[in-house]
Amino acid sequence: MSVAHSFLALGDSYTIGEGVRESDRWPVQLAQRLRPLGIDVDAPRIIARTGWTTDELLAAIDQSGAAGRHDLVSLLAGVNDQYRGHGVDRFRASWKTLLNRALGLAKLPARLVVLSIPDWGVTPFATGKDRAAIAREIDEFNRVCRATAREANASFVDVTAASRQAGHDPALLASDGLHPSATMYSMWAEQLVPITRGLLATS
Repeated sequence: MSVAHSFLALGDSYTIGEGVRESDRWPVQLAQRLRPLGIDVDAPRIIARTGWTTDELLAAIDQSGAAGRHDLVSLLAGVNDQYRGHGVDRFRASWKTLLNRALGLAKLPARLVVLSIPDWGVTPFATGKDRAAIAREIDEFNRVCRATAREANASFVDVTAASRQAGHDPALLASDGLHPSATMYSMWAEQLVPITRGLLATS
C-alpha cells in the first residue's frame, strides 16, 4: 500500500483562509483536486496566521517543531511586510532566510512551491489608498520572490494576476472585502494542480 504524500503549507491569511471555511482554503482544495488524479495527498498541515510577516512566520515554524522532509511544501508570505512598510531591502533579507528554512523542510528544492503575493490594492479595503503604489510594491516584492525561488530551484506560481481580477468581480472576495473567496482559492488550486501533480508523480 502506498503512503500518502505529506503536504506542509506555510503562510499568512492567504494560506489559513481568512474569511472562508476550512474546506475552502486553497491548500485543502488542492489536495482534494489531486486525489482523483491518482495523487494521494494527506490533509495539509498548515502553519499560517492572519497578519504574519515573513519574520513572524519564520519564528512560528521554529516554534511549531516542524521537521523532516515533506513531499510538498508551499510558501506564500510577504504581503504583511509590504503592508507594514518594511521596504523591499528589509523584505529581501527576511525572505531569503524564510525561503531557506522552507527548503529544508522539502524533500527536493522543486517540491517547495512558492506562490506570489496577491495584490490587495484592488480590493475595497484599499479604498482611499494609493492603489498604483501598492501594485508597484507588490510587483517589486514578487520579483524578489520569483528570483530567489528560481535561484534555489524551487517552483514558483504567479497568483497575483488572478488576485487582480477581484477588482472587477466582487465574487472573488470574502465578505470582509479584502481576502479571497472560495472561488478565487479554487482558481489558485487549479493553477497549482498540473505543477504539483507533475512533482508528486515522480516520487
